[in-house]
Amino acid sequence: MKHNHHDTNHSGQNTTKMNNNQKDDHDHHEGHSISDFKKRFYVSLIASIPVLILSPLIQEFIGFTFEFRGDMFLLFLLSSFVFFYGGKPFLMGAWGEVKGKAIGMMTLISLAILVAYFYSSAVAFGLEGKVFFWELVTLIEIMLLGHWIEMKSVMGASMALEKLSALIPDKAHLKKDDEVVDIETKKLKDGNIIIIKPGEKIPTDGVVVSGKSSVNESMLTGEAKPVSKNKGEEVIGGSVNEDGSLEVEVKGVGEDSYLNKVINLVKQAQASKSKTQNLADKAAFWLTIVAISVGTVTFFSWFFINGDLAFAIERTATVLVITCPHALGLAIPLVAAISTTLSAQNGLLIRNRTAFENSRKITAIVFDKTGTLTEGSFSVKDIVSLKDDYSENDILDMAASLESKSEHPIAKAILRKAKEKDISLSQVSNFKAIKGKGIEGKIDDKKLMVVSPGYLKEMEIQIPKRSKDLSGTIIYLIENNQLIGILSLADTIRKDSRQAVNTLRKEGIKLWMLTGDNKEVAKEVSDELKLDGFFAGVLPDQKQDKIKELQGENEFVAMVGDGINDAPALAQADVGIAIGSGTDIAAETADIILVNSNPKDISSLILFGKATYKKMLQNLGWATGYNVFAIPLAAGALAGYGIILSPAVGAILMSLSTVVVAVNAKLLKAE
Repeated sequence: MKHNHHDTNHSGQNTTKMNNNQKDDHDHHEGHSISDFKKRFYVSLIASIPVLILSPLIQEFIGFTFEFRGDMFLLFLLSSFVFFYGGKPFLMGAWGEVKGKAIGMMTLISLAILVAYFYSSAVAFGLEGKVFFWELVTLIEIMLLGHWIEMKSVMGASMALEKLSALIPDKAHLKKDDEVVDIETKKLKDGNIIIIKPGEKIPTDGVVVSGKSSVNESMLTGEAKPVSKNKGEEVIGGSVNEDGSLEVEVKGVGEDSYLNKVINLVKQAQASKSKTQNLADKAAFWLTIVAISVGTVTFFSWFFINGDLAFAIERTATVLVITCPHALGLAIPLVAAISTTLSAQNGLLIRNRTAFENSRKITAIVFDKTGTLTEGSFSVKDIVSLKDDYSENDILDMAASLESKSEHPIAKAILRKAKEKDISLSQVSNFKAIKGKGIEGKIDDKKLMVVSPGYLKEMEIQIPKRSKDLSGTIIYLIENNQLIGILSLADTIRKDSRQAVNTLRKEGIKLWMLTGDNKEVAKEVSDELKLDGFFAGVLPDQKQDKIKELQGENEFVAMVGDGINDAPALAQADVGIAIGSGTDIAAETADIILVNSNPKDISSLILFGKATYKKMLQNLGWATGYNVFAIPLAAGALAGYGIILSPAVGAILMSLSTVVVAVNAKLLKAE
């Protein structure tokens, strides 16, 4: 069962730093960059060509002779250059692994080239045998090329984050008094008023103070349809203003901006390791142990069988090279990096990779109702006064005045109704939110409360019979502990909810709903969506118990909520999914955040989680499976049939396995 294991911080880091960290985590290249491997590859290639020409075995194979006095010494010098210059990243990497007591792929590569180099050098200076200089340089060349390709693949997975950073324009149009001046975006401060012209990128988060337009947020949220923006609505930095001109008050710059939070969340997720990654790390370690063990046995076996030291060394070097767990080291991190970035591009922000991979195991999903399955955009249906002295407008006035201090969807609906009726709001003092139950405050000397049915039950206040005649979400107005009014509100089911429910049901997942609303409202929504069941009149502290209840029935439970009132339930669930529109993306107790608050994204999450895990297993299978036939061939099991792999061919096979893993990971697509 999952508990609160989230300790991510939201400190700002630049994208380049993230890329470097990721490179070090995944590749162990001891600070060597892509350009460094590229340079070493080409420089070593120039030195390797004459080594191949001067190698007796190559000359014999092609059928020509090219000898001169000192040719073996020149062969030694050129090979030494390739060994020290081209082999440096591997030798340094091996030293780092040995110091860190974590031997791995660099150790294997280094062992192979060390054996080949020092044995060949000894032969060049008089020891009886044959030189492996051509195998040595080709092995180093292929390793450099393989690492170069691999690093490009890993870095490519994070390029989308650099593209996200590039969404922010360098300049912004700042309104100062009666003039507009262009300033650097990074110099903007909260409270500044900026102008965004049609077709321009929005430089930072903010709230529209004037103007009307459609804004394309697809590159940030995955939502293809442009979003209409009017006065009072939020805009996200990096989105594109389409047809109208907007005046925006800056709110959320630098680290507080939506885009920066997205980038940091993706960085943290890409850098984190899941259980699958830990499995791959263990497999890589044991494969290294196997390689060294088999290599040692191979050397002594061949040396005692035929006494040919050169052949024994060649077989040992080939075993060490071909079993190098490079593909295994790349198998999981590359899929993780790609899936995390693709998810972010499609409005799914992953904070916990293990939970994301576990989404494939979900058997039951519990939805919060308001704003997830329903629009969350309420409208007031009925107003009932329970006190003769108060009219319906008086009840609406008091409720709206209290709700003016709240951001809840119900509050907005009541305020809209008050505005429609031209009701002037009263001054409220001592305002306080009662978590999950309602709000309270003072108007004049009256203590007023707007509360849910659950609060009435808790306080043992009898629910009026008039409530039974009302449908929808019902709330109550209390004055000085006396019930004085009832308001009923309607909320409509989202179109996307039906599509999501149908998709999830086809996956065999049980679907439940949690709500603080009464049983009648909950049943209405549940029946219309054909859910498996619902829990009505549930307070936030009780939601966690409902999750435990399902888990006690051996269900693997995902909870979908808003990340605030639902925090205990999100933490209790096996997979916590927070809904968060606009800039509200930092739900601390959630594993995954749905940027668009769209239930359809949950089915995408589960399908993509399954696809990601499948890719990881495929890569693990290939990265380890090819060794079943490769190791015996490398050791010379079929030498009696004339089938012998050279160290260079072993390096090609090893590099090919790395490329296969990289290409397979690249084929991962968001559902």
